[in-house]
Amino acid sequence: MADVSWQKEAKNQWNARAGGWQAKSADMWENGSRKGVCPFFANYVPKNSLVADLGCGDGYGSQKLNQAGYEVVGIDLSNKMVEFAQKFETERLTFKQGDLANLPFQNDELDAVMAINSLEWTENPYHVLKEIKRVLKPSGKFCAAILGPTAGPRENSYSRLSGQPVIMNTMMPWEFVKLARENGFQPIAEEYVYKGGMTEAAVQSFSAELKQSLTFFTLFMMEKE
Repeated sequence: MADVSWQKEAKNQWNARAGGWQAKSADMWENGSRKGVCPFFANYVPKNSLVADLGCGDGYGSQKLNQAGYEVVGIDLSNKMVEFAQKFETERLTFKQGDLANLPFQNDELDAVMAINSLEWTENPYHVLKEIKRVLKPSGKFCAAILGPTAGPRENSYSRLSGQPVIMNTMMPWEFVKLARENGFQPIAEEYVYKGGMTEAAVQSFSAELKQSLTFFTLFMMEKE
């Protein structure tokens, strides 16, 4: 974005969307597309781990991780989102306003990181992955959800095709895997979330690439090498 700071515009847009997001967030995490995220996470990350939820939004997902037995720090660029999230704060659940490209953690500090559909909203995902690697302990876990081809939110990047500035870096799931490998992460698991009407049973014989092509998002678990 030549004339506008990506971070400033992203913050402004998510501040404007904060109320609408907060109104539907609980349903997404309890009944909708995100209901399987915390169980997937718990399969690979031991309880009592120190976890950063990057792009935590209104904090509902961070709260669910905390209730599942994790110490969680939620980070979001939007101060309005953080204000919503702070109502969930406990001794082991805190929230900070911050930029994913400049994380407020020491080297090798975290046991795990979660980033659900937030990497796409960063200006330089490659750099953000380097930051995530920096703050994770050796063999630390990185759980990410990447929007698939059927995801409506991908329309936020459409106007780039007519030369307009956007603040969303859409990527295919396979591109994320390649980017993660280049930054020192090893994929260890995937899970696929589809739109209504599509089931895992219907695609069980498909390759991972074909499954990804039908997803609302692909959920990945990575390990720092």
